[in-house]
Amino acid sequence: MLKRIISAAVMLIVLVPILIAGGRAFYLAVGIIALLALKEILDLKKSHSRIPSGVTLMAMAALIFLVFYEYNVDIFSYGLNHLFFALILILFLIPTLFSYKNGEYITKDAFYLIGVIILLGTAFNAIIVFRNMNLYYLVYLFLVTIMTDTFALVFGMLFGHHPLAPLISPKKTIEGAIGGLVMGSIIPSLFYYNFISPIPFYIIFIISLLLSFVSQLGDLLFSKIKRENEIKDFSNLIPGHGGILDRFDSIIFVVLAYVLLIQFI
Repeated sequence: MLKRIISAAVMLIVLVPILIAGGRAFYLAVGIIALLALKEILDLKKSHSRIPSGVTLMAMAALIFLVFYEYNVDIFSYGLNHLFFALILILFLIPTLFSYKNGEYITKDAFYLIGVIILLGTAFNAIIVFRNMNLYYLVYLFLVTIMTDTFALVFGMLFGHHPLAPLISPKKTIEGAIGGLVMGSIIPSLFYYNFISPIPFYIIFIISLLLSFVSQLGDLLFSKIKRENEIKDFSNLIPGHGGILDRFDSIIFVVLAYVLLIQFI
C-alpha cells in the first residue's frame, strides 16, 4: 500500500504541472504515454502472433501521427482524415503477404494492430484536443474516472456482497459499481456546472452518469484482456499500480464517449 501511495504521489507531482502548463511538454508527455500503452499491448503474447520489428516501428510511427493529428481543432468539428485510415489499412495488411513463417504476423495480427492504433491514437489525440480547448474539460473527464473508481472501491469494501463480473474481475461488486456510478456522476457534474458551463444540471448529470457507466465498462474490458492473457498487470512500470493501461483503461473509453456526447451539450 505504501508503494502504491508513493507512486501515486510521484505521478501527481510530475504530471499535474505538465497538465496545467499544456503546450509542448504536455504533447510530449501524451505521446510518450501513448507509445508505452502500445508497447504493453504488443507485449500481450496470447492476443497476437509475433509482430516483426519493422511492422512494430510502423505501428509506433502511425500511432504518433494519429495522436498529434490536427490537435488544435474545435471538438465540435472533431474528425479524423479517412486518408489516414486508408493508409494504415494498406501499410499493415500488405506485409502479411511476405510473412512466410508459420504463425508469424498473419492477417489476424494486422487487424489487431490496426484496431489498437485507432483505439489508442483516437483517444490520446482527443485528450490533447480537449486540453487545448479548455483545461477544465480534461479535469472533468479525469474526475469522472477517478471518482467512479475510488467510490466503487469504497462502496465495494463497505457494502459489497454481490459479484459484478466474477469471471472477469472477481473483486468487483454490484454495490461498488452503483456507488461508483452515483458519486462518479454527482461530483464531476458539480465541477462542470461551476467551472465549465452552468447549463441545466440534469443534462450535465445525465452526461456524467453515462460517462461513469462507460468508465466501468472500459475498466472491465481491459480486465478481460488481462484475464485472457493470464496476467495481473499490463506491466510493472508504475510500482503498486501496474502499467500505463492499468491507469488509463477507463479514461480511454470516457474520452471517446465524451467526443460523442459533447455534441448534445
